[in-house]
Amino acid sequence: MERIKKLFVWCFLGIVLCISCQVKVESTGFDEPENPNPVAPEAWSGVEGGFHAAFGSVDERYDYALSPEGNMAKEWVGSAWKGERVNLQLVLWSSDPVATIEVELSELSGPDGQIIAAKSLGVHPVRYVITDEFLNGCGWRDKDTIAAFLAADILETNQVFNLKERTTRPVWLTIDVPASAVAGVYTGSVNVSRQGGRDVQLPVSLEVQNMELPAPADWSFHLDLWQNPFAVARYYDVELWSDKHLELMKPYLEMLADAGQKCITTSILHRPWGGQTYDQFESMIQWTHKGNQEWEFDYSIFDQWVELAMDAGITKQINCYSMVPWGNQVRYFDTDSADYVTVEVTPGSKEYKAVWEPFLVQFRNHLAQKGWLDKTLIAMDERKLEEMQSMIELLKRVTPEIKIALAGTYHAEITDDLYDLCVFHDPELEKQYIQARAEKGQITTFYTMCSKPEHPNNFTFSPPAEQALLGWYAAARGFDGFLRWAYNSWAEDPLHDSRFRTWPAGDTYQVYPGPLSSIRFERLREGIQDFEKIRIVREKLEAANKLDQLAKLDDALATFSEETITKPQATKLVNAGKEVLDELVIDLLEQ
Repeated sequence: MERIKKLFVWCFLGIVLCISCQVKVESTGFDEPENPNPVAPEAWSGVEGGFHAAFGSVDERYDYALSPEGNMAKEWVGSAWKGERVNLQLVLWSSDPVATIEVELSELSGPDGQIIAAKSLGVHPVRYVITDEFLNGCGWRDKDTIAAFLAADILETNQVFNLKERTTRPVWLTIDVPASAVAGVYTGSVNVSRQGGRDVQLPVSLEVQNMELPAPADWSFHLDLWQNPFAVARYYDVELWSDKHLELMKPYLEMLADAGQKCITTSILHRPWGGQTYDQFESMIQWTHKGNQEWEFDYSIFDQWVELAMDAGITKQINCYSMVPWGNQVRYFDTDSADYVTVEVTPGSKEYKAVWEPFLVQFRNHLAQKGWLDKTLIAMDERKLEEMQSMIELLKRVTPEIKIALAGTYHAEITDDLYDLCVFHDPELEKQYIQARAEKGQITTFYTMCSKPEHPNNFTFSPPAEQALLGWYAAARGFDGFLRWAYNSWAEDPLHDSRFRTWPAGDTYQVYPGPLSSIRFERLREGIQDFEKIRIVREKLEAANKLDQLAKLDDALATFSEETITKPQATKLVNAGKEVLDELVIDLLEQ
């Protein structure tokens, strides 16, 4: 009997020791960088022991090495339109290591047996990436002299992961409400399981309102995020323009189309932006000079790229960079010397005309054959007025059918010549100029950049609400949309280090290899949805002649001014605007 008791004790101790071994955690399960700014263990001294799970705020980037602060909730309650994507953020933290964590968002059950199925739900553990700070914006950066931090930004596909001791792990959740959903309240739960502990179940309640967003392809918001296919070829080490390269690019284009992207970014000559990106833009059109002023242009890569983007759902515009490239350099293959030649041709010069006239004529004919002439624009980026005027004079004389785009300063002298004008929002463009362009069927958008402002912007350290604010600011000022120069111009190691040699971290890309979305990209998409909701609500209020409610909407939008948005108060502005919009929707539904 005594031997049996001893055996039982040893077995029990063995089980305990085994469990202790099992919860020993040395890796998160994610390939993440080491924390360059570690926190002393004492920072967790006031944190209640054990494993914690609660809903946080989508407006927060939760610190990897600190327990979350602020209001944390054990349930989530929200509302949405049919066709809308809703963002939630779950937060997990523990002072002790926790192994084998799994997160599941259950299907949501609604009225009369209706459900929002699992295929419409997303679970994305958030990964951390190295970031820095704004400093002076643009300018050379020495990584060794600038403080570095971990920023929560990468949205992983759902997988099992661990929590190291004294760490926090956000989990981004999405609900894509089907356009066919029946209005009513839908309920479900987030279930968190882990090794050696009880499951945690947190209830979710979503009211689907009897209002509907159109599909992203039908959104009016003019989104123009510049794509970089050359970065994808380098990162995955595949041959440029090979079948494998195009296969890899397609999901990035589809994800962009699902955010309402309108423009295909093409490079019609070698390095239109000089050497500013880690992966240089090469020409998608092969230029060949055959002597005696005879030119030949091969459009096969250009066509392949445009067709791929259109198949992915980006169909409104083809923006071609550029007839005024940085440095005014044109590179072509010269058959006499059997080598590439680079010449500098200044807009307005005889040499400029000699190069660009034959290109324009042949390009125009090719576009007409493809059926793309009406949606193709020659696009420029931050060029001087005199250069633009010379380029416009040539284009209007040779191929007036081709429209023009410019991202740069507003100039009254050329505004009528620009079908698509994107201005920097500081100084703020007068509303009457935007309205005058709209009356002529012209597009006017705005952009952010590295040098200014610090707020709002699209860096990996930017407050998440600043991305949503961009849609609200566009609606407030009458802009048609937003431009960002870099969708995926990745830094050298984008999944670990978002810093770049000359600009604040994250400036060069909004999504990650995978493709993986980001907190930034999802909040930008949310702001675009809000833009569409504002448009639809305004139309309904105007149709019903609801002047008081229209005034209430205008008052809410008036808070988004140049004076307010450049201050770090995006969260307050956006949430106050959303509250007013929700009240107006409720009023409409009660009519």
